[in-house]
Amino acid sequence: MARVLIIAQHEDGALNPATAKTLAGAKGLGIADIDIAVFAESGAGVAQQASRLDGVTRVLMIEHADFAHPTAARIAPEIKALADDYSHILGPSTTFGRDLMPRAAALIGVGQVSDVQEVLDSHTFKRPIYAGNAIVTVKAPADQTVVATIRSASYSAAAEGDSACEVETREAAASDPGHTRFVNLETGGGDGPDLQTADRVVSGGRAMGSSEGFDVIYSFAKKLGAAVGASRAAVDAGYVPNELQVGQTGKIIAPELYFAIGISGAIQHLTGIKDAGTIVAINKDAEAPIFEVADYGLVGDLFEIVPELEKLI
Repeated sequence: MARVLIIAQHEDGALNPATAKTLAGAKGLGIADIDIAVFAESGAGVAQQASRLDGVTRVLMIEHADFAHPTAARIAPEIKALADDYSHILGPSTTFGRDLMPRAAALIGVGQVSDVQEVLDSHTFKRPIYAGNAIVTVKAPADQTVVATIRSASYSAAAEGDSACEVETREAAASDPGHTRFVNLETGGGDGPDLQTADRVVSGGRAMGSSEGFDVIYSFAKKLGAAVGASRAAVDAGYVPNELQVGQTGKIIAPELYFAIGISGAIQHLTGIKDAGTIVAINKDAEAPIFEVADYGLVGDLFEIVPELEKLI
């Protein structure tokens, strides 16, 4: 029987928007029954949020103390235990999904389809290769469970429906493999929105000059209610932690509004923002490649321009 399972991503009691985007991708499969699995120590709040998404048939709430800080190594066996009831198992193509879904696929014994940006039918998908410079069509075996990650940047989040679906409580079905444990979580990205799913992102480049120079970015982003990002050059220079990197080897994002400040616009960076709605570039070099893709551009000293923009907001 054709049935889809989506693995929910959530933090601090809130469902991550990447889950609703994964649901939007799942709808293209043409399969009516779509379940969402919530793994949490106490998941009632997240499960209720998931149950209100349009198109969800049922929410499975699997609660266990191990899921207070769930690791991919701990959740993957749980997905394996559920796999026999599903023809498709999907997760978001975020850091969470990229860590978890390949492990689940390996335990199930199938190959994973990564970064699905378009669903052609239940077993045929389009995904980017060569840093997004080419799109390949792949076909998964019809006689195997399809495990895939959905490219969040390619889909808008599914809306809430008129009513909530059933929430079914399940017991954890697998044991902790014991080889991986949560120690602590460190973040250098500030207290703003999640970079991978934020509607607004302000990114800084090597031109920021130092970690202190990035204070301009943090201040402007806070005023905008935006997430903070960075180019690889800024990360490599040690100005900000690598979790803020946007681009081919960082996070692929699709905000409604993207500020590229002091970023030249290397192809690797552009790969990460090509699905953004509106791109604003600020750079003192009028010939910087970023201006070729920007909807709006300001040529000048970012340390003068950005504070002036902030005053106007």
